[in-house]
Amino acid sequence: MKFRYFLLIIPLLFPAHIFGQELPDLGDVSQASVTPYQERQIGIQIMREIRADSSYLDDPEVADYLTRLGSRLIAASGQVAFDNPFEFFAINDSSINAFALPGAFVGFHSGLISAAQNESELAGVMAHEIAHVTQKHLARMLSGSSYLGILGSIAALAIAILASRSNPNAGQAVIATAQASAIQSQLNFTRKHEKEADRVGFNMLVKAGFDPHGMSSFFERMQHASRYYENGIPSYLMTHPVSHERIADIQNRTRELGYRQVPDSLEFHLVRARIRSSQGNPTAVINEFKARLQDKRYINEVAERYGLVNALLRGRQFTQADEELNTLYHTIQSDASAQSLRNHRLGKSIQVEGNYLQSAAMIETLAARVKLASGQIEDAFRLYQAALRSFPHYRALVYDYADALLKHKDAQTALQFIDDQSRFIHDDIRLYRLTAQCHAALGNGLLQHQAEAEALIREGNLRAAIEQLQVALRHKHDNFYQLSSVEARLRQLKEFVATEEEKK
Repeated sequence: MKFRYFLLIIPLLFPAHIFGQELPDLGDVSQASVTPYQERQIGIQIMREIRADSSYLDDPEVADYLTRLGSRLIAASGQVAFDNPFEFFAINDSSINAFALPGAFVGFHSGLISAAQNESELAGVMAHEIAHVTQKHLARMLSGSSYLGILGSIAALAIAILASRSNPNAGQAVIATAQASAIQSQLNFTRKHEKEADRVGFNMLVKAGFDPHGMSSFFERMQHASRYYENGIPSYLMTHPVSHERIADIQNRTRELGYRQVPDSLEFHLVRARIRSSQGNPTAVINEFKARLQDKRYINEVAERYGLVNALLRGRQFTQADEELNTLYHTIQSDASAQSLRNHRLGKSIQVEGNYLQSAAMIETLAARVKLASGQIEDAFRLYQAALRSFPHYRALVYDYADALLKHKDAQTALQFIDDQSRFIHDDIRLYRLTAQCHAALGNGLLQHQAEAEALIREGNLRAAIEQLQVALRHKHDNFYQLSSVEARLRQLKEFVATEEEKK
């Protein structure tokens, strides 16, 4: 399914996304415009469908990198507050595309991340998408109709698009109808929007310290490459039409600033290597990494070796992965691009100079995974614990360590660890699911299904959450306070869903 059409998916039911214990009031949905809160709910429901699709890249390390890159750009935007918090994610799709959704959700196809020749190019695309959100382009386009009017117009289209998973031709046929075209034209970015996103994104890129040539070089390369695509145009150009005028305007702005070289971060290369290692036949991917290393056909040797270890792990070649891990650590000590990792030693507490360094966290997470997979349990736990001292809330480490504790029959320790992490990592769906697994292992059915319900609530799936709470109440439990909490939450959700049904 092509996610450029997800902008059109609005659910028939409009359940709330609940980040706390209180259910928010949606207000009068018959008003003339869509509020920031309602816009967020639309985005949440679209994300529910995206997360359920097999193309969703559920990789916390890729997501963390995109979030850090996005946060750097947002901080440079000069705007203190936004209507909604940004969420960056990736789609496992070889096409070159990126898109902004209602509610400040911004997605990137893995093909675009791989196609970016340097970090400034990727940052240029990201700055453009962020600008669509900060300039309220989506909100402006949605505000022309009432909220209920938007739902009524595209209810049938939403069903058709979702059905296109099993029958793409059927979905495309509906999209081609007059009704679909009208909705698409309502949501498409105008030339004015694109030019404004270019201007705001360009300024953001410069202030964040990236090479401003990155934006124009990527757009120019995509436009030039369009002649080689079967359908005549890359996905990114279909959703963000780039004109010669736009490219010339960006080039003129760049020329005024002059040239300055901006080195790529190591994590940029690590993330690209991680994506390459996760795609295609594992054996073929392993051989490709080995060939590039042998022929020295790489931009960054540390990243290339990191990708090889990932590919070996994916191919279940654990002994060789462990051997290559040691080679990776030796390479780190001699590679100039990894200078800040010089004190990095396998099996010892990490000493990282300067600010938080995500590349070290990525490498330590990989090392612990290799040790765990190859049966070196004590070494794996020692690595996890040492890495968590340096990177206490790095999500991939947190998830992996909790999962390792669970797999090695220490559910109580895992539960305590997750509880501690939840004080800093708020409303995390995966932590709720890990909590549910811990309670299942400890034989507490009530708390297991309560935790799963909270995960579903944060995904916007209130009906499934109600079912989980009902299952929870069928488990015998002698803790009055826990039982009362589940009953109160169930009443809250039922009342909210009933109220929303009455508003339809």
